[in-house]
Amino acid sequence: MTLHLQSGSPVTDAIASAPKDRPRAGPRAWAGLALLSLPTIMLGLDLTLLHLTLPALALDLKPTSTQALWIMDAYGFFIAGFLITMGTLGDRIGRRRLLLIGSVAFAVASVIAAFSTSANMLIAARAALGVAGATLMPSTLALISNLFVNPRQRALGIGIWATMWGVGSALGPVVGGLMLEWFWWGAAFLLVVPVVALLVLLAPFVLPEYRAPNTGRIDLLSVALSLAATLPFVYGLKEVAKSGIDFDAATAVLVGALFGWIFMRRQRQLPDPLLDLSLFRNRTFNVALGVLLFGLVAVGGTMLLVAQYLQLVAGLSASDAGLWMGLAALAMIVGGIGAPLAARVIRPGFVVAASLALSVAGYLMLMQVNDGETGAILAVVSLALAYLGNGTIAALGTDLVVGAAPPEKAGAASAMTEMVQDLGISFGIALLGSLAGAVYQRTVIPYLPGDLAATARDAVADSLWAAASIASHLPPEIMTHAQAAFMAGLRGAALFSAVSVAALAVVSAVALRHLRSDAR
Repeated sequence: MTLHLQSGSPVTDAIASAPKDRPRAGPRAWAGLALLSLPTIMLGLDLTLLHLTLPALALDLKPTSTQALWIMDAYGFFIAGFLITMGTLGDRIGRRRLLLIGSVAFAVASVIAAFSTSANMLIAARAALGVAGATLMPSTLALISNLFVNPRQRALGIGIWATMWGVGSALGPVVGGLMLEWFWWGAAFLLVVPVVALLVLLAPFVLPEYRAPNTGRIDLLSVALSLAATLPFVYGLKEVAKSGIDFDAATAVLVGALFGWIFMRRQRQLPDPLLDLSLFRNRTFNVALGVLLFGLVAVGGTMLLVAQYLQLVAGLSASDAGLWMGLAALAMIVGGIGAPLAARVIRPGFVVAASLALSVAGYLMLMQVNDGETGAILAVVSLALAYLGNGTIAALGTDLVVGAAPPEKAGAASAMTEMVQDLGISFGIALLGSLAGAVYQRTVIPYLPGDLAATARDAVADSLWAAASIASHLPPEIMTHAQAAFMAGLRGAALFSAVSVAALAVVSAVALRHLRSDAR
C-alpha cells in the first residue's frame, strides 16, 4: 500500500520522484522486524503496567493522589519530552547504536523501579524509563524504514509495529495482574531484562546500521530549547487536567509555548535543524498527527478507568481483570493489521473514520455499564471497540507520517508520531482520570457521615482505590456509595470520549477524503 499525499511541498515532491519499484525484503528483514517487536512490546507494556497494580502499590508505598498520577504518567510524559531529540540523535549517531545504548539504560531503570522503596523513588525511576524509552521508540520505527524499502512491505511492517506497541500497552494490565498474583507489584518491571539481553545479543546480526549522510553536529541549544518547551507545556496540561486552570498551570503552559516559539525560530535558521519544519507544510501529515494525538487521549483514559472498574467495582482479582482486558486487546490486532489491508480498496480517511465510529459506539456502551457480572462483559466489549479504533489509527497514521519523510529524516518523523501517541495516552490518563475523579469526589462527599474518622474521610473522598485500601475499616454502605460515585465518574468520562471521538471521525472523513491507496 502506498499513501498518496497532496502535492506542493518538498516532502511530497521527494515522494513523487522516488522510484516506483523497490526491491522486496528477504527473511533477514522479517527476522529484524520480529526482534524490533520485542522492545516495542515492552515500551507499550510499561505505559500501562501499573493500571491493575495501583491498589497493591498504594498499600506498600502509600502515595498521595498526585503522586499516584505521576507514577502512572511520568513515563509517558518524559518519553514525549525527549522523543524529538532522541529521534534526531539516532539519525546522527546511528539508529542501531542508539537502540542498544537505550536498551541497556532501560533495563537499569526497570530494575530501580522494581525495587523502589518510596513513591518519589518510583516516580524518578519511571521518569528515567521515559528518557531511556525515548531512545528506543524512534529507533525501532525508523529501522523498519531501513529494513523495508518496498512501500507495500513497509506499510505492513509499520502496521505490525503499531500493533505490537498497542498490544504491549493493552497487555500491561494483564502482565501486571498476573505478576501481582505470583510475586509483588514491582516484579513485572524485571521482565525487560531478558528482552534487552536478547536484543543486545542478536541486533548486530539482523539489524542494519543507518546514519544520515552529510549531517553536522547536533545543535545542543536546540536540544535545550526542545526540553524547555516540551516539559513545562505537558506539565501545565497535566495540571490543568487535574486541578483546572490556576496560576502555576497557566505559567507552565505559557513558558512552554514561549520556548516552543523560540525553538521553531531557531530551527528555521539552521541549515541542519533538530526538527525539519518542512514536514509540517503538508496538511495530511498534520491531520494524521492530530488524529493520533486526540484519538489516543480517549483510549488512554478508558484503559485506566476500565482496569479500575473491573477490580474495584466488578470485584475481579488482578489476574482475572488483566485476562479480560487481554481479550479486549485482540481487537487492536485486528485494527492494526486489518487497516492497511482494508485501505488498499477503501480510502484511508474512510477506514479511519469508520473505525473511530465503532469506538464511539464502544464509549456509548461504556455509559451503560453497571456493577453486576453483565457490566464487566459490557465494559470489556466497550474497551475492545476503543482498541479497534486505536489499532487502525496507529497503523495508518504512522505509515502516512513516516512514509512522507525522506530517509535521512525518518528518525525525526518517527519521533513525532510516537511523541503524539505517548502524549495522547498520558494526557488521556491525566484528563479522563481527573475528570472521573472530580465527578467521584463531588458525588461521594455528601454521603460521608459526620462522625467518620478524619483519616478515613480523607481516603474515601480522595478516590475509590484509596477507599478500597481501608475497606475493612469502613461501614459497607460507605463503600457502596464510593463505588456508585466511581461509576458516575466513569460515565462522565465515557460521554466526553464519545463526543470528542465522534468529532474526530468527522474530521478524518473530511480532511483525509482525498487520500488514495494503491495496492502493489
